Amino acid sequence: MSRPLAMTLPNAFLPASGLACLSTHTPRWRPGLAGAHHSEVFAPSGEASGAGAALALIADALSGKERENSVEADDLRALLWVQDRQALRLGGRPYRPGLPKAFRHRIVHVLCDNCEDVLFALEEGLRCRDVAAVIGELAGNPRALDFTASRRLTLTAEKHGVPLWLVRLDARHDLSSARMRWDVRSAPSPHPSWNDRAPGIPSWRADLFRSRMHPPGTWTLYNDGHELVAAPFSNDDWAGGASPHPLGLAFAAGDRSLAAG
Repeated sequence: MSRPLAMTLPNAFLPASGLACLSTHTPRWRPGLAGAHHSEVFAPSGEASGAGAALALIADALSGKERENSVEADDLRALLWVQDRQALRLGGRPYRPGLPKAFRHRIVHVLCDNCEDVLFALEEGLRCRDVAAVIGELAGNPRALDFTASRRLTLTAEKHGVPLWLVRLDARHDLSSARMRWDVRSAPSPHPSWNDRAPGIPSWRADLFRSRMHPPGTWTLYNDGHELVAAPFSNDDWAGGASPHPLGLAFAAGDRSLAAG
């Protein structure tokens, strides 16, 4: 009996003819699974959901590495955060007191004038052994971020083993070599257990629309205080035109400042 195609070939060498049956041989994504080295998160700029979801996914990925290798449990390497000026204007700069506690003293923030400088900074960060992960924020669809530039980021991230999450603000889906691509929006928070008037847990609707490792799917993501939780998304969550709690927009990005710097 022949082995399934996805089990006999490395993911990087899977032929196009095998993509149609990929979903039958690969597991659905869930928190705790090893993530891709290069992921993209598409999000609207007006709700700060992109950076918040990216941080949640980064925390989940790094905690997964710690579970696999106890030697890395005390990993205090830096988290590089690179923005262009348009992304800063739309979403503000990272607000350290509002970041996850494990990241507050590890953030290295770099502000670039244009996309070309952002791409250069991202590549340099991916090559640095003292960086645990890299997050980038770019607005729109700059010409410099073409498929060739995306491919360079993917190869650099995979060669040096440093994961990259590139947040695309107000951008349309374009050509990219990113191994996982997400559409993210803020979602209504679960009702608090003890006080209905209290702000809820930051939540996101996350649509994995392209992946080389998992079939597409949609989840409601939130952190329950211990780990990232992915609940199956239901259209009932949006019944009646429900919208996220206003305070959740700030919490979704780690209480980041929304003021332009």
